[in-house]
Amino acid sequence: MYTVLGFYKFKKLKFLEKKKLILQKLFIEKNIKGTLIISKEGLNGTISGKIKNISLINKKIKNLFRIKNFHSENFSKSKFQPFHKPKIKIKKEVVPMGLNISPKIKKKNYIEPKKWNQLITNKDTFILDARKPFEYEVGSFKKSINPNVNHFREFPKYLNKLNKQKPIAMFCTGGIRCEKASVYLNQKGYKNVFQLKGGILNYLKKIKKKNSLWNGECFVFDNRVSVKHGLTAGSYFICSGCRTPGSSLDKKSKKYEEGVSCPRCYDTLTNTQKIRFRMRQKQINLAKLVGKKHKFQKEF
Repeated sequence: MYTVLGFYKFKKLKFLEKKKLILQKLFIEKNIKGTLIISKEGLNGTISGKIKNISLINKKIKNLFRIKNFHSENFSKSKFQPFHKPKIKIKKEVVPMGLNISPKIKKKNYIEPKKWNQLITNKDTFILDARKPFEYEVGSFKKSINPNVNHFREFPKYLNKLNKQKPIAMFCTGGIRCEKASVYLNQKGYKNVFQLKGGILNYLKKIKKKNSLWNGECFVFDNRVSVKHGLTAGSYFICSGCRTPGSSLDKKSKKYEEGVSCPRCYDTLTNTQKIRFRMRQKQINLAKLVGKKHKFQKEF
């Protein structure tokens, strides 16, 4: 069993390259996989490993960057290692909005999962899903609106059009995208901006299905693909043809072919692509027969 840790923190950071090298060495030594993004404005990561090593890395990151607590910290379990390798990247922004913002966290803007239902059932509340369209299609809250923005740098243009008079309830997977977006809105004069504390993952972990207003599953950026209430593994897969999430219903389609296509991409793929993908899947299947894992194998 593997422990998956998702976290983020907005804080001015220094000596990024030096600290990156320290963590890279430690990730390899402790067999930690996943992605950690560090920048001058803060850090954001989702990593996985054995519980003892995750606890050690968690403490090391906090000590190294002089962080007492992360703004958000989510733990979940996986029966398999959901990441292929460790990645530590230095970027200009943790969330690429093209804005130089140093979020000052206002606790009154955080809404705990238990109080979230009350906020979003208010008929005057505008419920904003701050994620990408393909994530929204996998699952979302009832009556939520998705801006249909594929690149987060385009998000401010959409935010500027929102009604300043209505309360805005914003959410994303772990909370980091909303963190920066809510600060931007506050700077633009929006007073009633609220965000789901810890994001969807925190909600699905703490709210039982019978009391939930969540529909579907939650897309995650690792090989679990999606999770359900209790953060158990979901039913979605990643299509090898178009790299988008597909459902169990998609697998029943005549246009679905394992390792090749799904209903969304079947008609857009060329014959050459389909032949190449079939050859790749054949190699994966042969590797499985002899108990090995092919380098292109994504499913677990």
